[in-house]
Amino acid sequence: MDFTKMGWARQASREAQEALWRNFRNEEEGIFQDHFPVKEQEGWPYWWHAHALDALLDGYLRSGDGVYLERFEKEYAGTYKKNGNTFLHNWYDDMEWMALALLRAYDATGRELYREQVQIIWEDIKTAWNDHCGGGMAWKKDQRDYKNTPANGPAAILAFRLFQRFGDERDLEWGRRILDWNLEHLMDPETCFVWDGMNRLGDGRIDYEWKFTYCQGVILGAALEYYRISADPGYLALAGRVARRAVTELADGDGIFPYEGPDDCGLFRGIFFRYVCELVKASDEFGDLKEIIVKNARFLAENGRNGDGLVGGHWERREEGRVDLAQHLSAVMALEMAAALQEGKDTE
Repeated sequence: MDFTKMGWARQASREAQEALWRNFRNEEEGIFQDHFPVKEQEGWPYWWHAHALDALLDGYLRSGDGVYLERFEKEYAGTYKKNGNTFLHNWYDDMEWMALALLRAYDATGRELYREQVQIIWEDIKTAWNDHCGGGMAWKKDQRDYKNTPANGPAAILAFRLFQRFGDERDLEWGRRILDWNLEHLMDPETCFVWDGMNRLGDGRIDYEWKFTYCQGVILGAALEYYRISADPGYLALAGRVARRAVTELADGDGIFPYEGPDDCGLFRGIFFRYVCELVKASDEFGDLKEIIVKNARFLAENGRNGDGLVGGHWERREEGRVDLAQHLSAVMALEMAAALQEGKDTE
């Protein structure tokens, strides 16, 4: 691939999307499988499929090609069936990711089905709020005293987006309450670095050592959404501080974000880049963050793609063994965000 050409990110995105569909799609089950090559026994990481839906929407919004919507509908139907003919789940954060993906699908298509499912999920998500740890959304239904950023950040984004689209003041109130709790309890007020969670072991302790990109992504995303509602520049500035602190704290000296861990950790970088991209598009003052997105996307496209077109967790080298769906999805999302920031139309 010629990385000097203007459209390299769009080309790399197309290739990564085709590799996703070609290698992970399980026609018999109607969903993406968790690994390629497939394991003898696969699990059911429900939230990976929410991000698969998001990635397919990225392809559609980049290209306008209806094939991505066809794939979306197949993955949507397969996920719904695999999850027991519902999108409700034990993990609140998993449902939040699904609701965010389906709300984007509603935005892109206008299909009332997606809006209806979002509202069903949102009503269930709101049962996560309780008084443990001074408030906040629980991580899952069978551990209601554990509060973390992954359960609160996406919920705030969802609430703010619902308010912006449908005007229900109760959603705005929910968004403010959730975001305020997270900023008060799980963010360093000096550096704006976002911590993962508190009271995981029932001891009230904050997991300061858990430093993940997606925690930074969802809080900068929530701050950005509230800025869009309130026009308060302080929230735009906060989003920028969170994003830049993530680069300082988590990237290497060249601004490249390294391998973050196995399994669920595979998705974290893609989520981070999704919300950094939203921030870059919102204001011209974040050119340095645009450069970070493009640099990481180019790095993984140059170094990380194996013979099947798949990208593992180590973007600096090809993964010649088994590739997790989560890891490849992160690469797809990073490439799609770089493509979204390129000028011009999607071309072959």
